[in-house]
Amino acid sequence: MNRAPCYIGLDEARALLAEMGIVLSERQMKRAAEPDARGQRKLPFFVDPIEGRLRIEKSDLLRVYFDLQNNARNTARFPSLN
Repeated sequence: MNRAPCYIGLDEARALLAEMGIVLSERQMKRAAEPDARGQRKLPFFVDPIEGRLRIEKSDLLRVYFDLQNNARNTARFPSLN
């Protein structure tokens, strides 16, 4: 059964990451959401068409960190971590 998406803003995303032990300042969070010179964002935020605020799907934010963690685990030299 598919769950409905849960869209969160910058402050909620920052709080979610803090619960996981990833404490970011407000400025760090904003920089991750801002487009770079090529128009790409570090995290998959988008502008809400109704409110005009940045939003991210909660599971996408978590997936980014879990995928990076799994990649690090899979490429570690220590096989006991795999």
